[in-house]
Amino acid sequence: MPFLAVVIVLAAFQTDFYNEGLKALDTKQYQSAADDFTKALQSDPKDFTAHFNLAFAYTMLNRDPDAITEYNKALEIKPNLYEADLNLGIVLLRVKQPADALPHLVSAVSQKPKEFRPNFFLAEALRANGMFPKAEEAYKTALAIQPNSAGAELGLGETLEQMDRLDEAAPHIKKAAGIDSHYRDSMLELASFYEKQKRPNDAIEIYQQFPDNPGAQERVGSLLFDAGRFADAVEHYQAAVKNSPTTANRIVLAQAYVRNKQPELALPLIQEALASEPNNYDVRMLCGRLIRDQRKFPEAAEQFMAATKLKPDSAEAWSELSGVLVLAENYPAALAALDRLAAMHAEKPGHVFLRAIVLDKIHALKPALESYRRFLAMDEGKDPNEDFQARQRARIIESELNKR
Repeated sequence: MPFLAVVIVLAAFQTDFYNEGLKALDTKQYQSAADDFTKALQSDPKDFTAHFNLAFAYTMLNRDPDAITEYNKALEIKPNLYEADLNLGIVLLRVKQPADALPHLVSAVSQKPKEFRPNFFLAEALRANGMFPKAEEAYKTALAIQPNSAGAELGLGETLEQMDRLDEAAPHIKKAAGIDSHYRDSMLELASFYEKQKRPNDAIEIYQQFPDNPGAQERVGSLLFDAGRFADAVEHYQAAVKNSPTTANRIVLAQAYVRNKQPELALPLIQEALASEPNNYDVRMLCGRLIRDQRKFPEAAEQFMAATKLKPDSAEAWSELSGVLVLAENYPAALAALDRLAAMHAEKPGHVFLRAIVLDKIHALKPALESYRRFLAMDEGKDPNEDFQARQRARIIESELNKR
């Protein structure tokens, strides 16, 4: 932040230390200046110019608490000293004390209302204090004085964002980015506000301006994914993976491939993710599902079994494992997985239906009949297909048992 430098009052009593301090400030030897002004104040502790210049030296040394103390001493001796009010307000903003900065910046503006800097920093303090309407007016005043200030344009735009006036905010943020490329990333904040206001198309338009930013590309992909534009989402997730091949980015690209009906492209990504993070539960689960969908049931079971070892109390993992073991016709292992779900009190009607099918397949007719009946009681007709199958098999089994 730019600060106002030296305050000089020519007087006979000013010491050699004072003059040496001025020379040190002029050559940016700030520690020497601080030492000289400290010695000068020992001779005349009421010299407000020495206090101010010592504060300025501390400011440039980033010794903010010491600077605040000295600016306050200068103002005690010389109230409404413009340079001290302005610099103190700026330092207080720098140390995240905007409420304390406010009165000093108000004083600075009242003394020089047509100067850009006091108006700009007053606007910054007002915004930091959540006083957005007043901040808006202060930024506009600053911009009337200095129209090409990127900082003021950005501050005004962000203030309008905070008041949910995004259509008014956007031109100011874009202008700030145009004036100074350092402010370009502020466009991403605008995009996030568009997301919060459920304006995905506006957010996408901004994110697409950052093709080399993995985070922006991930957000574009997510928004396109949510909109059902899976082919477009794939393109942006591919860019995100290229720039930042993290596990998270590989997962979302794989999911986009699946939704875009390209599962054959998804599995290699997930296998790459597993190679780098073999103990990642979510990746194991996704890998198992992709392999299951390729109808490679024993291989899928291996992935779900690995997931149960990573999270032994995961009902989700045991459920997936039990289902794929039934499809693999590994009935003893399927029953063991279903028993684990029952022990965890995580049985759902579908699990009881699977148990009935397994018991039916291995010709354990009495427990199969019991499971079919228990399923029908739990499901209450919510799944018509399984309900029909369970009723049919229950009648057939009951008939067979009556013949014995």
